[in-house]
Amino acid sequence: MPQHSIHKVEVAPRSAPRTETFWRKMVRQRQLIIMSFPMVAYVLLFAYGPLWGWLMAFQNFKPMAGATIFEQKWVGLDQFKFLFMDEGFIRVLRNTIAMSFISLILGFVTAIGLALLLNEIKKTGFKRLIQTISYLPHFLSWVIVTGLVSMALSTEGGIVNIVLVKLHIINEPILWLGEGKYFWGIVGMTNVWKEVGWNTIIYLAAIASVDPSLYEAAEVDGAGRYRKIWNITLPGIRPIIVILLIMNVGWILNGGGFDIQYFLGNGQVLDWSETIDIFVLKYGLKLGNYSLGVAAGIFKTVVSIILLYCANLIAKRLGEERLI
Repeated sequence: MPQHSIHKVEVAPRSAPRTETFWRKMVRQRQLIIMSFPMVAYVLLFAYGPLWGWLMAFQNFKPMAGATIFEQKWVGLDQFKFLFMDEGFIRVLRNTIAMSFISLILGFVTAIGLALLLNEIKKTGFKRLIQTISYLPHFLSWVIVTGLVSMALSTEGGIVNIVLVKLHIINEPILWLGEGKYFWGIVGMTNVWKEVGWNTIIYLAAIASVDPSLYEAAEVDGAGRYRKIWNITLPGIRPIIVILLIMNVGWILNGGGFDIQYFLGNGQVLDWSETIDIFVLKYGLKLGNYSLGVAAGIFKTVVSIILLYCANLIAKRLGEERLI
């Protein structure tokens, strides 16, 4: 009987082709990699480089001539303990979360609503005109925007008070920026007026990607305009809504901005207008308590990261689009 010889077949390691493929991709995409170097350097320099300054939160940092940050007195978590026991910081945290939620809800509802309305306009020229007018305020600086808001809400010649008095809604002009109970609403509406048109652009792009045959089939089945919006348009842009919601959740402790509270706030509404960023500015720069200011900044960053991952996890559990 013939004897069959058994030949050993050497199998190359799996990692070799992958490594070779990886480097081939790097070589093919070298132009893109070279173009990304300035942005990567910018992020490393300005986003990650200053993180060593977080050490001040665990010290009683006092800027002294010839003393480095490593020669300061270490106090452990004392700054964080003082932070959470301070009634002023608790009030600041309340203001920040409240204004963030108001701006977040109003921003999403108005942007989606305006996008749906613009999508229903059939005349292209009129649609572009409305869209242009709506996103022009985005290009104005907050100094100009808050100045316009202050003039509009003024008790002497302010358009808001004049209109409300003429309509007999109020009997006399109201000092809107002098009462804390109005401040959160003013911040929310100002953010909407400035950003609603700009935020609408991405929703209009998402609506444009919805398959037109779905609308035709729904129209054949007798669906009206509102039914098509509810059953086709909104489900079609739901992934974009979820992604943007996750991204905005990470900015909850941003308080709806910094400039608007800083410029519109005053001594009369300080208990309602001060946010974490203003708290950090006040203690870190004006009062010279750098350690407490850095501790507040670390708290804001850590909580924002946790909220971002929680929102991403919830979207994953619900089967929606995820950011990460």
